[in-house]
Amino acid sequence: MAKRKITPRRLAIALARVCAENRCRDVAVLDLRKRSPVTDFFVLATGTSSRQMHAAASLAVEAAEELGERPFGVEGENGGWWILADYVDVIVHLFTDESRQYYDLELLWGDAPRIDWQKGWKPGQ
Repeated sequence: MAKRKITPRRLAIALARVCAENRCRDVAVLDLRKRSPVTDFFVLATGTSSRQMHAAASLAVEAAEELGERPFGVEGENGGWWILADYVDVIVHLFTDESRQYYDLELLWGDAPRIDWQKGWKPGQ
């Protein structure tokens, strides 16, 4: 297996920023390292439309590839209500308003600390 070029935390922050730069709302990064055996970080974001969610997901995959990371898988591209990009240690969830409220991952993982991904960030950086 190739050596990771970026830490999972930095990848999660980078992908959160890509989502925010591409018009996603309510972007959050949850630190699951001490809470989940499955992954280390969730990036959660709400899209404005199916088209916008697909564009944000595609740009996130491109940004991750530039950082040396490829997704293990991408799901939901045909559904338009939830897109998931799995980087094993980081999972990106792009939701519609309705699906984010319905699945409410923030409540499910309510004890997980949030990462301040905006610290030192300016849009377009």
